[in-house]
Amino acid sequence: MQAFATLLDRLVYTRSRNAKLKLIADYLVATLDPDRGWALAALTGGLDLKAVQPKLIRTLLEERVDPVLLAMSYDYVGDLAETAALLWPEPPCPPAPPPSLDEVVQRLRHLGRIEAASVLRELLDRLDSNGRFALLKLATGAMRIGVSARLAKTAFAQAFGVDVEAVEEVWHGLRPPYPELFAWGTGGAQPTAGDLPVFRPFMLAHPLEELKLDLADYAAEWKWDGIRVQLVHAGGQTRLFSRTGDDITGSFPEVAAAYAYPAVLDGELLVRGEFQGGEAASFNALQQRLGRKAPTAKAQAEFPAFVRLYDVLLDGVDDLRALPWEQRRARLEAIVPRLDPARFDLSAVIAAGDFDELAHIRSGARDAAIEGVMLKLRTSPYVTGRRTGLWYKWKRDPLVADCVMMYAQRGHGKRSSFYSDYTFGCWTDDPASGGELLPVGKAYSGITDAELAMLDRFVRTHTVARFGPVREVEKSLVLEIAFDSLHTSTRHKSGVSMRFPRIARIRTDKPAAEADTVAALRRMIV
Repeated sequence: MQAFATLLDRLVYTRSRNAKLKLIADYLVATLDPDRGWALAALTGGLDLKAVQPKLIRTLLEERVDPVLLAMSYDYVGDLAETAALLWPEPPCPPAPPPSLDEVVQRLRHLGRIEAASVLRELLDRLDSNGRFALLKLATGAMRIGVSARLAKTAFAQAFGVDVEAVEEVWHGLRPPYPELFAWGTGGAQPTAGDLPVFRPFMLAHPLEELKLDLADYAAEWKWDGIRVQLVHAGGQTRLFSRTGDDITGSFPEVAAAYAYPAVLDGELLVRGEFQGGEAASFNALQQRLGRKAPTAKAQAEFPAFVRLYDVLLDGVDDLRALPWEQRRARLEAIVPRLDPARFDLSAVIAAGDFDELAHIRSGARDAAIEGVMLKLRTSPYVTGRRTGLWYKWKRDPLVADCVMMYAQRGHGKRSSFYSDYTFGCWTDDPASGGELLPVGKAYSGITDAELAMLDRFVRTHTVARFGPVREVEKSLVLEIAFDSLHTSTRHKSGVSMRFPRIARIRTDKPAAEADTVAALRRMIV
């Protein structure tokens, strides 16, 4: 456990990607099974340890630490695990030796609510501050150390001299602590997917920066505003995977039940809209289904899910990924008629003679479920990740609104010392006529480090009230907010919800009274 704790501590303070890869690779080579397998699972989000909730950590801390000191420390640090690791006092009696990572995982995996407090208390007593930080990160599942699953898999591949794409290919057929994977890395046989419904990594697109492509070489499709999914049927089983490889079959059982064709398909998961004539509804409608592990029959009926298909990776035993897009498209067009039309359809190719015509078509597409246009090289194979020159995404221009900053909160990780999360609002009416500000969204991205420092300074010097970790600020600073789309919402007092809001500009030149109204926002709803 101590070696894993040291690894996490170093990763937190390391910015270089190559340096992080080396740290993880060195740890995986030097550490024995099963500890290194559990570490790899933790770094890739493969551990599911949910017996410890933040409330329990706070309760245990309050037993040994003054509550006022705890509140002040947490407000300053911004991370509960780090706060607890630093504040936890040394035990009155000499503790047992530090646990191994395997012991920690095994105890947390089988932990019930009744014994959770005593087990966590004992483990915290046996560790130093770095070990406590690692333990709490594991126990809560909130790693946030700047390491993606892909980076950790790449580190494994570098550590043992194997191909990272081969690792990705078999990853979802293996389970922590991955004994087959490490046996392969140390000279054993390579695991194979076999007759299993496993995930294959997606092909992704680069943002289109300049119109320097020859449209004759590319096929254009709509970029639908749902979630990218992969449908797999193998060995008599069907699985539905998200873009990150998470198994979401249980969240959309009606889609899985309708798919029994032996193939691996790539598409966009959408919800049919009551007012779109059965066409795709907005992402806001899809959100009513996301995150529900066992949706009710009512939810399935109100928000019926379907998949708009883009591509085919495998057709039976035939691996089609090396074929050009045009040939894969022909195979997909032959497959779609065999599928349930209520649950599956084909993403149409846009007919456009040149970029000017395509730009005109794209500019007129304000359909609630359209996010932009995809451009796919007709000769491109289906390859993992983003490869220059193959696929491009040409998102439609964002909507913008001038909003007034209302509240601010500290961020997490590297931003825990800055007020970097901002709630902003628009006027109910002309402020000169008694209009009030209503919150319409929250944003924390789109700004440079210099702008972040400027906004943090504004929050600190213009605070008018405090509500725990939240500061209310003077309503004088206008932020130009860019967002992809706007939807009606019953959850927000303003009645609107923004899709992907981010800060486009800080409008120090504009008086707050001239910011937009909620009515103006509502007119943007498609």
